[in-house]
Amino acid sequence: MQPIIDTSLWLARKRRALARPVPGADFLMQRAAEDLELRLSTVGKRFSRAAALFCQTGAAAEALAASGKVDEIERIEADPAFLSDGAGRIAPFETLPFEPESLDLAVSLLSMQAMNDIPGFLAQVRRALKPDGLFLAALAGASTLAELRESLLAAETELAGGVSPRVLPFADVRDAGALLQRAGLALPVADVEDTTVRYDTLFDLAADLRAMGETSALADRSRRPASQRLFARAAELYAERFADPDGRIRATFSLVWMSGWAPHASQQQPLKPGSAKASLAAVLDRLEEGKTQ
Repeated sequence: MQPIIDTSLWLARKRRALARPVPGADFLMQRAAEDLELRLSTVGKRFSRAAALFCQTGAAAEALAASGKVDEIERIEADPAFLSDGAGRIAPFETLPFEPESLDLAVSLLSMQAMNDIPGFLAQVRRALKPDGLFLAALAGASTLAELRESLLAAETELAGGVSPRVLPFADVRDAGALLQRAGLALPVADVEDTTVRYDTLFDLAADLRAMGETSALADRSRRPASQRLFARAAELYAERFADPDGRIRATFSLVWMSGWAPHASQQQPLKPGSAKASLAAVLDRLEEGKTQ
């Protein structure tokens, strides 16, 4: 399979961002961690053993602990730099070092958008979960950085007569639901939450993306450095198309949330075909009769 993401580059940029922290630049991870704790609060069960998978920081594990619903938490990361306190295990990115049916809960925050084989990762999650075990994940969704993508495409088309890919392709919420089903997870749910952040200029947005370690890591990216002229024109187009009356520009960050359960006999099951006690035709006939009375 041809990789879409240069995983080594993505990890290197994450390491650099962690080594040079910028206050407030982790706002998206903090938002995801808060949402994770809130979503767990609605689940009516406790989890004996949970794993935070490739979440890059301790935010997800801290949210699991704060939920009060998890007895044992283990972090799995792709690089020792992400385990500042040394608590956790290192595994190749996208690879789970767990025995089958050994986890009650698995979570992943803001890493799946950088995976080249999401179906394979989800299949491993499904295998690692005990029956009635829960998977919860958040990844960047399709609307993420839509304004930046459009501005760069328009600027490069205008200046060069063609375009190079510069922003990652992000998952659609419908695709996320289909992936959960494909992995064999029961009761699959996918929803999306958009956050709009305002910046003075495109260059301020770019600085935040660097501080997050989220500048482009596309495998098929252009190896030639982009010109200052390109970014200057993109900044002008961004301001023309996506600025508020006060002159500040808008940037969309979209979080797609996925949840699914390892199948278990206690879970709600769909009705078998042909088991309905009334036909659709009969229901429609009664509705039509009601309209004519």
